[in-house]
This record gives sequence, structure tokens and C-alpha cells, in this order.
Amino acid sequence: MGMSRIPIAQSVSQAKVLYSKYERYFPATFFVGGFLFDIFTLGRIDSLSTIIQQAAYLLVLFIILAHLMVEQAKSADQMPNPNFYRKWRVPAMHFLFGSLLSSYTLFYFKSASLATSFVFLIFMVALLVANEFPRFQIQGLTIKFALLSLSYMSYFAYLVPTLVGRSGTLVFLLSILLGLLPSVIWFRLGQKLKVPEPAIRAQVLRPALIVFVCFLVSYVLRIIPPVPLSLQYLGIYHNVAKNAQGEFELSHQRPWWRFWHNGDQNFIAQPGDKIIAFFRLFSPANFSDQVFVSWYLDDAQAGWTLQDRIPIKISGGREEGFRGYAAKSNYTTGRWRVVVESTDGREIGRLSFDLDAVTATPREFKVDRF
Repeated sequence: MGMSRIPIAQSVSQAKVLYSKYERYFPATFFVGGFLFDIFTLGRIDSLSTIIQQAAYLLVLFIILAHLMVEQAKSADQMPNPNFYRKWRVPAMHFLFGSLLSSYTLFYFKSASLATSFVFLIFMVALLVANEFPRFQIQGLTIKFALLSLSYMSYFAYLVPTLVGRSGTLVFLLSILLGLLPSVIWFRLGQKLKVPEPAIRAQVLRPALIVFVCFLVSYVLRIIPPVPLSLQYLGIYHNVAKNAQGEFELSHQRPWWRFWHNGDQNFIAQPGDKIIAFFRLFSPANFSDQVFVSWYLDDAQAGWTLQDRIPIKISGGREEGFRGYAAKSNYTTGRWRVVVESTDGREIGRLSFDLDAVTATPREFKVDRF
């Protein structure tokens, strides 16, 4: 019996040595683990299981950070003895942050073209990366509460439009105000738990307000993506028709070798032709709103100038996305861009194409079906 226990004791001892040696890498490892876990398990943005799972993660993070702040206010002799929870709460916190913020980054990435959302996405990624550097980690709970506020505001930024069934300025403002609510609750709760008020203001309220202002500025500059809307496809075509099976049949002249084009991004117009911008747009099940299809022409002097803005009613719930199109019959040759925008002017997606005009000649169309 005694001999069989020696290898086990040695293994435990070696495990402790390895843990002590690599302990500083555990937060980053758990953070990356949460990111990868969410990439492979993330469902639809309006999935009830996704909404409940993220709400549970946010609640657990709130409890952990509140508990850490309460302990921070205690003296060394008042600190409780280490246990399983105190040993693993920080790695668990990093796992939950990694899972949540990766979800929101993916949602934002799907909801806008990089041309408009790049700055906002870089801001989110930079904040995530900064949290793993010792220089930022020594600031302790301030950064953690900033990440928590970012998570809450990102959560409500997609949840409120999903529940309301529409987007817009008032809906967005309501979303980020709800994202501030946990910080206000903790301010009142912390006072009852004898946490020093200056610490709550500096470590909880101030980061929350900074994140709040960042969201507002991003919205005014229209660089925050219009979640929960997501453009799945956008293409340029000559004609559109609906067949007996309910499919849209879209006519184009795209040669086979331009496989990366969506329809006729080299549009050859003959007299009487219309330009058809066809799109598929995902929106939640109870969503009922409108989007705008905007047409821009690249003018040699003025740059991209708005030529037309067409409103289109949309409804959500379809897994393959809402199918819609806008037609334009008044145009000139040149470089064009079609942009799908939300009601508050945030870009969901764009596509550029070249337009040339020729005289009427016989032609043969190919058909895409959606």
C-alpha cells in the first residue's frame, strides 16, 4: 500500500510545481479557451439558449467582481482562508469574459462591413488584448469592471432590438442605459456592504461611464454595427422574378471565372435596362422594421455622392434571411456603390460595381436562385 502511494504523491508534487511555474499564463489560457469555446458553440443571435447563457455568464461575473471588491476593502487578518472557489474564480472570470466578448465581437463582425466597423472592432480587440498585459492587470478591478460594462452594454445592444422588434436611436439609447444599470446597482449595494464609496466611484462607475461615452460616440460616428441585423448576401443583377417554388430567379451575365463576384459587378447596360440590387438580410424572428438601399456614384470632383435612397420593409425569422431587392432605372456610366443601411443610418453592408453602356445586341443570361 505504501509503495503505491509514493508515485501518486510524486505526481501531485510535480503537478503543484508545474502549476506554480505556469500560473501566470492561466488567465490568458482560460481567456483563449472561452473565445474558442464560443466560436464553436455560438448559436443564432436571437436564440433563447444563447440569451439565457450569456445572462448567466454576466450574473456570475457580476457576483465574482462584487465579491473581489468586498474582499479588497478588508484587512489582511480579515481575509478568509483559500478554498476551491477563491483559487479558480479568476481563471473562471477570464473564461467567461473570453466567451462573452468573443460572442459580441462575432455578432458585431457579422452585422456590418469592415469599412465602417473596423475601428469599433479594433477597439474591442485592443481592450481584450490589453487585459492580458501585466501593465493593465496591475490596475486590478478597474479594467475588469470596464470589461463587465462593455459586456453588459453589448448584451443589451442586441437583446433590446431583438425583443422590441426594431432598431433606431431610441432603442439604442435604451440599450446602453440598461447596460449602465448593473454599475448603479452595485454602487447602492456596495454602500450597504461597507465598501468605500471612493473605490466604487473610481473602479466601477468611472469605467462604466467611459464605456458608455465610447458607445455613444461610436453611434454618432456610425461605426458601431447595427446588431442584430446581419447582411448575408448582396449582389447586382439585370432582372428578378419569383418562380412557383417561391425562389427568386436573378439574371446576370457574369463569366464563370469571376466566381468571387456577386452577380454583375461589371454591369453592361443596354437601353431600357434596370439595375437590381438583391440582398438577403438576417433579422430576429419578431423583427419588423425597414432598411434603406442607398445608391452612390463616384464623382470625379465630389467623390461618392448619394443618387437615391430606397426604403424597404423587412420581417425576420427566416434562417436564410429576408430576401429583398431595389431597382434603379436612372443612372450613368461609372463606378457605383450600393449600401444597405439601418433606419438610423448605420451601414449593414456594401457592394461596389462598374457600369458601362452599350447599344442593344442579343445576349444570353445566366440565373442565380435564392
